Amino acid sequence: MPTDDQEQDERLAFELLGRTDYGRVATSMRALPFLAAARHVVVDGRILLRMHKGYGYHEACIGSVVAYGADNLSAETARTGQWTVQFVGLCEVIEPTNAELELFGPGPHYVDGELYDPVYMRIEPQLATVHTLQGGRNRQLQRTR
Repeated sequence: MPTDDQEQDERLAFELLGRTDYGRVATSMRALPFLAAARHVVVDGRILLRMHKGYGYHEACIGSVVAYGADNLSAETARTGQWTVQFVGLCEVIEPTNAELELFGPGPHYVDGELYDPVYMRIEPQLATVHTLQGGRNRQLQRTR
């Protein structure tokens, strides 16, 4: 059973994830670790992903436990501080609803010269972590307890 701190960290992780559009999904492909970029949206405590089907990366994710992470480390954000979030959970292919498709917005027309062919997946998070960086020009992200 999650503690209040774990639930608060999970809420914060989802809030921060909602501030970005893209992240990276980590899985294993042919017994090797692998990262792939994905567009994400958060719906009802689940992370929905959109990736280019043409690479076949989604096949390594479907039915597997994956990690999904995002951050704002390359942004100058004195207002919010720097942070990273990571979620771990089971990934499954989905057929998004029209409302979910609208949340994603338009995709690119081409990926590496190929027509973009989207595939959609859902991660059911079992674990969420948040890390913040402080010092330098950015101030620490404030957690409310």
